[in-house]
Amino acid sequence: MKKYKAIILGVCAILLCGCGKTIPSLSDGTEAVVTFNNDQIHVSANDLYNKMKEQYALDAMMQLMDKQILEIELPDRLQEAKDNATNTVESMKSTYGVDQINSYFGSVESYTDYIYLNNLQQMAILNYAKNQVNEKEVQAYYDKNIYGDINIDHILIQTGVTDDDSDEDKQKKETDAKNKINEIIEKLDKAENKLETFKQLAKEYSNDEATKENGGSLGAVNTDTLSSSYDEVLKSARALKDGEYSKELITTELGYHVIFRESSSEKKAIDDVKDEILETLGTEKLNNDSTMSITAMQELRKKYGMEIIDSDIKNQYSNFIANQIAQARETDAAKTN
Repeated sequence: MKKYKAIILGVCAILLCGCGKTIPSLSDGTEAVVTFNNDQIHVSANDLYNKMKEQYALDAMMQLMDKQILEIELPDRLQEAKDNATNTVESMKSTYGVDQINSYFGSVESYTDYIYLNNLQQMAILNYAKNQVNEKEVQAYYDKNIYGDINIDHILIQTGVTDDDSDEDKQKKETDAKNKINEIIEKLDKAENKLETFKQLAKEYSNDEATKENGGSLGAVNTDTLSSSYDEVLKSARALKDGEYSKELITTELGYHVIFRESSSEKKAIDDVKDEILETLGTEKLNNDSTMSITAMQELRKKYGMEIIDSDIKNQYSNFIANQIAQARETDAAKTN
């Protein structure tokens, strides 16, 4: 962003020279940006452009052209990108203060514009990745990973183990918790009305204060409904039939659980969840192939017929893309090692 600020300031300097004044020329006929009373000292427009081109032009050029391309490509997402940028900047202002933002990015406005462009880029990249997902992949994901809602009740038994406990105390608390789980299951085995008994046992035994008085009800849950702490609970619930309860120990970071699967509903039709599936699979593709985000932006620039006229900047762009791809491949290789 400092590079971006620098080139903008340089351009402004050129513009200021031409606002209401005749731009002076040097002895070789080139336009001057700065003149001195010593003819041996001068800065021409060409000198300034070439210096800026070496250090800042590629970064600024890419930001300027990508912003224009993306605003044409994503007209329905612009307000979302602006709102996200505004919220991000407000959060950063609260955390780090305006002076820190100004110091690093030049101004709050420059930082907001940077976040706005980044939001648009990420939207376009995800769209590209989603377009790489085929119907066969969508169907396979739907068959394997999409479920109907399941109404689950649970009883949580926590061990109460602390870091200060001795190994012997830890072992005893673990054993006591497991014995409570077995005791609950035995009472359910003997009960005539399993669901009613489960709800009574939840009120009596459960350490989950948020659900115990409601019979341990977690409500209608599905993938991502609950935090990752409940992944094993949901996995176990899917292995049960409606009206069944777990008879094996379910262990999570929260403690031990007994669950009751009350009821379930049919999963949504594939067309109703297709957008969700495409986003999930598109994100997976981006995570598995770091070059895809680079390719996505390249393809978008080609779509709009980008042609870099300046040969030096054109070479910089080619080298920049090649280096990005090489680094992305190294990143992917490191993931597999």
